[in-house]
Amino acid sequence: MLTRPLTATPFDPVSASPDARLAVGRLLAACHAFAFPDDPPVLPEREAISLTHVTPNEAVQHVVVWAGEEALGWASLTYGLQENLHAAHARLLVHPEHRRRGLGRELSRALERIARAEGRRVVTFGTTSRVPAGEAFARTLGAQPALPMRQSELRLQEVPETLLDAWTARPADDPYRLHVWQRVPEEFLARTADMMMVMNTAPRGDLDVEDWTVTPEMIRAWEDMIAEAGEVRFLMAAEDTRSGELAGYTEVFWSPERAALVYQGATAVRPSARGQGLGKWLKAAMLRHIRAHCPGARFVRTNNAKTNAAMLGINVALGFTPWASFTEWQVRLD
Repeated sequence: MLTRPLTATPFDPVSASPDARLAVGRLLAACHAFAFPDDPPVLPEREAISLTHVTPNEAVQHVVVWAGEEALGWASLTYGLQENLHAAHARLLVHPEHRRRGLGRELSRALERIARAEGRRVVTFGTTSRVPAGEAFARTLGAQPALPMRQSELRLQEVPETLLDAWTARPADDPYRLHVWQRVPEEFLARTADMMMVMNTAPRGDLDVEDWTVTPEMIRAWEDMIAEAGEVRFLMAAEDTRSGELAGYTEVFWSPERAALVYQGATAVRPSARGQGLGKWLKAAMLRHIRAHCPGARFVRTNNAKTNAAMLGINVALGFTPWASFTEWQVRLD
């Protein structure tokens, strides 16, 4: 039992020793196992690698509560260096065996000091209903539930082939064609960055955040980080062959070491191209791609804003069912 107060101290994953990084990786893996006991476990070694990843034009600061060489709590604050200069995003985890001892409060105070020093007046973070204590802690911070989301899960083999056939059928003179990449070809890189910014049209609820820019450099950095973390990302894009513009996309993330579970990332179609069945086509074609290229995959999990009726409708029609709820919160630092 802990009998003395413990302090959150700065932690630089890049300059830290491999043993220190792995200690934090073990903490992250333990927290994941506690929150999602039925999921394939995450590997501490992979989690340790992910700590070193930083997107171009962003900065990340970490703090850790140590007891000797064991990491009992960890938190990070990520913030843009060129956009959304008023905001930052936080993550905070306390080891399941060391909760209710004030470590979460100690970590949150450390993040608040960093946010204020960096001139950030809004801090966002997420909680899942799978860990009810997270929501309770958010309310003690005076946080506002700004964007409620539904987490859904699909049993891959239960999707009817007739539905996939219907959604992937296209007219003979269809001007659109699909591409699927793990690494975006150079000739499509700028177009892919432009397409990804369609996600700026996704619902944000009451989140006080502005539009963001995606650059080719960011895409290449993400690809390198995904590969280093041992994941596979499939990105499927619909190209308008009349103009060469990419009209929509969907992406999934899969790890051979956690083969049963696939994470659905973003899906978006340009407003000018909506109403032509591109979203259904992309989603159905991706499910078939998963079946063919992700051996052992059994489930697909995704998040949707509860106000995103169009995407929720597509997912429900495919057979996604509620799995949990996820909330994006924000705290205003007045």
